[in-house]
Amino acid sequence: MTQSGSWRERILQPDSAVEQMKQKAALRALEEVESGMKLGLGTGSTARYFVDGLGAKVAEGLKVVCVPTSEATRAQAEGLRIQLADLDALQRLDLTVDGADELDDALRLIKGGGGALLREKIVAAASDRMIVIADDSKKVATLGAFDLPVEVNMFSHGVTAAAIGEALAATGNNGAINLRGGADPFITDGGHYIYDCALGRINHAEGLAQALLNVPGVVEHGLFLGYATAAVLAGDDGLIEIGNL
Repeated sequence: MTQSGSWRERILQPDSAVEQMKQKAALRALEEVESGMKLGLGTGSTARYFVDGLGAKVAEGLKVVCVPTSEATRAQAEGLRIQLADLDALQRLDLTVDGADELDDALRLIKGGGGALLREKIVAAASDRMIVIADDSKKVATLGAFDLPVEVNMFSHGVTAAAIGEALAATGNNGAINLRGGADPFITDGGHYIYDCALGRINHAEGLAQALLNVPGVVEHGLFLGYATAAVLAGDDGLIEIGNL
């Protein structure tokens, strides 16, 4: 993909070294976008750089149609005049670009720190490819240092939380389970609560993923297993690419 100085002059100017790293990863992923593509737009501090860069390219004539994974991303994309559509209308997407709270060597992810995990997973599942963009601090040997988000229905959510604890224990995991926001609970775009599970280390990720989905009241969880096809991580020494871009 050709790059011109003019579109780069339109994009955000990061104010710290970490933010510069995030933007570098986002712009590398942007190189994989071609006119005519159907894209999923991620949510979060790194994904916003991708959306920002995409908007600059759209202003210069790039033709894409996109599905946002949150209302925040929708607002950003609309402000940049990026064409949006409902996933129902498109059915399948060529590519989703999104961030991650953690990822390992097998491109297994923890997502949901920003509270958009349900829509993010729906969009990821409908995509032929998913590129994760992040600074290299998100790369871990074992998932779990970042609290695992679990999105739940509001109805009797305390009962659901207790059952989540049982699912954790049954799969060899344990840790505090905290309602995000506490007395003033965080509410997702879908109208649900999130419980954050402080596990430290996740054992048997695949088994845990299924056990959580078997709990009545659980809407979705933040383990993204088998969705990401590549990752671009930015560090002090440059970009690291994992998988097949």
